[in-house]
Amino acid sequence: MENWKLWINGEWKDAARTYELKSPYSQEAIATVAKADEEDVKQAIEGAHEAFLEFRKWPAYERAELLYRAVDLIEARKEELAQLLVQEAGKPIKTARGEIDRTIATYQFSAEAAKSLSGETVPMDAAPGVTDRIGWTKREALGVVAAITPFNFPSNLVAHKLGPAFAVGNTVVLKPATQTPLSSLALAEIFKEAGLPDGALQIVTGSGSELSDPLITNDLVKKVTFTGSVPVGLDIKSKVGLKKLTLELGSNSALIVEPDVPLEKIMPRAVTGAFGFAGQVCISLQRVYVHDDIYDEFVEQFVAETEKLQIGDPADESTDVGSMIHPGEADRAMEWIEEAKKVGATVRTGGERVQNGIAPTVMTDVTPDMNVVCKEVFAPIVTIMKYSDLDEAIDLVNDSEYGLNAGIYTRDIESAMKAADEIEAGAVIINDIPTFRVDNMPYGGVKMSGYGREGVKYAIDGMTELKFITVKTTI
Repeated sequence: MENWKLWINGEWKDAARTYELKSPYSQEAIATVAKADEEDVKQAIEGAHEAFLEFRKWPAYERAELLYRAVDLIEARKEELAQLLVQEAGKPIKTARGEIDRTIATYQFSAEAAKSLSGETVPMDAAPGVTDRIGWTKREALGVVAAITPFNFPSNLVAHKLGPAFAVGNTVVLKPATQTPLSSLALAEIFKEAGLPDGALQIVTGSGSELSDPLITNDLVKKVTFTGSVPVGLDIKSKVGLKKLTLELGSNSALIVEPDVPLEKIMPRAVTGAFGFAGQVCISLQRVYVHDDIYDEFVEQFVAETEKLQIGDPADESTDVGSMIHPGEADRAMEWIEEAKKVGATVRTGGERVQNGIAPTVMTDVTPDMNVVCKEVFAPIVTIMKYSDLDEAIDLVNDSEYGLNAGIYTRDIESAMKAADEIEAGAVIINDIPTFRVDNMPYGGVKMSGYGREGVKYAIDGMTELKFITVKTTI
């Protein structure tokens, strides 16, 4: 069993404490991981600040080349890194490989963005009496970024923090999820080999409840970027003061299916969106609203497609759905299923414990106040409900405290544009599932789903400061 240490100032560092990391699937111990304390965090932040003073001077070309070298190193270790995701997250191997591919793309986008950071000219003579000045803007690096990441995409969501930060010359103190630190720690030597200055990436592992406050409140930290739960996000927002902040929080993503849609063409995609990585995805398809005219046929086909999924060992090439991240999360999801059943919901398939997770579950006869509908299930559970017209469907989608991604399938352009205008979400995905995401698109939510946007170009906006410069051309 391997022993993983902290990564401080370009070196592995022992911690006073450790914890045992267990496989979500087998519950067997797979590693011993360092458990940082407040002093470790302070040392990491101070080291990152010192590194920033030099790293910010790097020209754009060199920052881009650094990221391209990291891409090559990740590419060479793709299978090793995918296997780490299987071990620590219980992610099916074919899903894990897809995440590593996206990780590579995210760092590539970041490398390209490093060379296209730009400002704009400001027409000073647009103001009366100002004819002898020119003005322009530029974007400058902030300094130390505190990045706190979740378990569900432990490689690619880290890339969405590190890539944009390094592209502009910021340094990062990274606190990965307690359950999934290995994929982050593996990056330490990758970035060192790629040429990142010592101290520009610091990795502190351990308890989020212990490390969050010393990390986010330190005056040397200029930006906090967090992906995780709503309660933690709200707590962070209350404490960071005037620091720049990005929060990617919860969702219960919805899909509208209009009656003109060929169901056989969309069904495999919809099922994938509902049950990929056992539903533990921020934009996992949770609520499906289907027009009355096609409701029964949709449910029948959706259940049949769901029952084709292979459940089992995430290391098995044939597995579609593995375990959930922790047995306690599976217990919680089962409680929500049972609560809904007691007040009239019907389980069409699934609804039982399987190994350390639950079987892909399809529920009908649900109501908007049930936890499986109105809260974020973060489990392989999907609910299917009827509507009679598009206005009603949009109202049902919007009847949520969340607003991350939403989708609509329709062949009618007027319906598509109506949904695009009236759905309250950070993104409206037309003719695809709300689970769709590519890594250069803006990503983030409204309402309780978050604050700010990711996606490399958009993350860079939040990781830089806009400076205005003007020159008086005569004295």
